[in-house]
Amino acid sequence: MKNRFLAILIVFLVLVSCSKDSGEDGTNPVTIDKTANLKTTGDSANEILSNATFNKLQIEIAYVAGFRPTSTAMTDFVSFLKLHSFKQDIELIYKELPSPNEEKLTLDEIFDLEKENRTIYNDGSTLAIYIYFADAPSEDDKEEEELVTLGAVYLNTSMVIYEETIRTLASKSNLVSIGDVETATLNHEFGHLLGLVNLGSISVNDHEDVDAENHCNVEGCLMRAELQFGAGMKKILENRASKGIIDAPGLGPECILDLQANGGR
Repeated sequence: MKNRFLAILIVFLVLVSCSKDSGEDGTNPVTIDKTANLKTTGDSANEILSNATFNKLQIEIAYVAGFRPTSTAMTDFVSFLKLHSFKQDIELIYKELPSPNEEKLTLDEIFDLEKENRTIYNDGSTLAIYIYFADAPSEDDKEEEELVTLGAVYLNTSMVIYEETIRTLASKSNLVSIGDVETATLNHEFGHLLGLVNLGSISVNDHEDVDAENHCNVEGCLMRAELQFGAGMKKILENRASKGIIDAPGLGPECILDLQANGGR
């Protein structure tokens, strides 16, 4: 993931480290420094977790029309953030977008969409996050093998949720709702922005899965690799539902320890 975007980020940072947007009257340009939001995944883990540099979290929820995430999932997501970070002032800003009309999306295309549509960046004591809810699946999906991607992170404050894929997955189960899959996916992907596993929050004790880089090997942990993909997510959530467990999987003790060591709760 890091190597894939290194070249494009170097060029982008050199050429577009600052951009000028028109003021409210259309005449006075306003300079927006975007460099702090164009770093590698995990680079802002401590800044998100602690209040040392930023004490407010502002999250832009950019979604394709008709694919807005459920309010239940967003409420649970904010609770997850408050549980593991010291950020208690968290603001969600919703922005409806037209469809890019793509059958599938690459991360490069998603990054291009962010450059066109993102409106908030770090400002003063406020740290900005961008989450895009897509109406098309990942280009890497292999539907015939049930290997579909539910979400991905690609920069230090940027992630994508494949909402269309999530809805398709939830429709195949009588035990799992759209909100269930959304919550687990949001929390899992944001765990990577928090630096898990070894992405900025270094492991206190070794618990990285040898077969799945940057994922946890602790049974039942939110950061297990299978939660990133459709078949694994469906199986885990259905097993929990069959046991009467309605909450999304939480972080295991080793991941929590890592976050605490990097400024989290």
